[in-house]
Amino acid sequence: MEATIEVDGLRKRFGPALALDGMTFTVAPGQVTGFVGPNGAGKSTTMRIILGLDAADAGTATVGGRPYASLRHPLSQVGSLLDAGALQPSRSARNHLLWLAHSQGLGARRADEVIEQAGLRSAARRKAGGYSLGMRQRLGIAAALLGDPPVLMFDEPFNGMDPEGIVWMRGFLRSLAAEGRAVLVSSHLMSELQDTADHLVVIGRGRVIADASVAALIAAASADRVTVRTPARDEAMTVLARAGAEPAATARDVITVAGMTPERVVKLLSDNSVPFAELSAHRASLEEAYMELTRDAVEFRAEATS
Repeated sequence: MEATIEVDGLRKRFGPALALDGMTFTVAPGQVTGFVGPNGAGKSTTMRIILGLDAADAGTATVGGRPYASLRHPLSQVGSLLDAGALQPSRSARNHLLWLAHSQGLGARRADEVIEQAGLRSAARRKAGGYSLGMRQRLGIAAALLGDPPVLMFDEPFNGMDPEGIVWMRGFLRSLAAEGRAVLVSSHLMSELQDTADHLVVIGRGRVIADASVAALIAAASADRVTVRTPARDEAMTVLARAGAEPAATARDVITVAGMTPERVVKLLSDNSVPFAELSAHRASLEEAYMELTRDAVEFRAEATS
């Protein structure tokens, strides 16, 4: 089976609300693809349609070139974690996995293997209802891996993870992609995706806003910006603004300058006897790139606090 997810022209309406408006993207094998957007952008709806849990009004979503509903042994072709709470709380983690394995003709040995992979060996015979959210995430990941599928989908897998679990999750997702699998990860934690994802699909209001590598998105957000550390912040901002730059104060003694090369900034400050201690090309974070891309796509926005 080809390890790809292909979404083409998905449209979905819930009553008067248009949830998806021509959603189109591809998740390629051998990389972690981050799937991000504001609340209400359509991430969960898209993932549910890929897995056949919701029906699209138009467009197609396929796994390895086929609709999910047509897969004879779905766990061996695509594994997913959409809701860590989707389990029978009175069952032990091992029995939960054995039940799923039996439904796909898999044995107890495979259940024990994924328990080990997910780091749940010491808690495997405890009732899953007593698990923390982080442990339930691990159990959901173990379930997704049962059929050793070439395609994996995870919705907010970092939720509830402690620092050790987050570090483990980063490396684990990268290792799955390194094996040639297609890995789609929805998350609101840009700092984690910056260290994990190779590619990013950014959506807003049911449409794709950006579909590019993480490196390319960060480079675009960093372009033509300079960070200056100066004890004369206000004076520096005045000089640079008069010359056509767009300075913005980011700390008590730090400004970020847009629309001007580092060499030009140095000359202007020197010519006007404005002291500065440090000057460097600005490197944006993935969070900055994301915020810029989705600025006009946020549906639920709280008032700014003073």
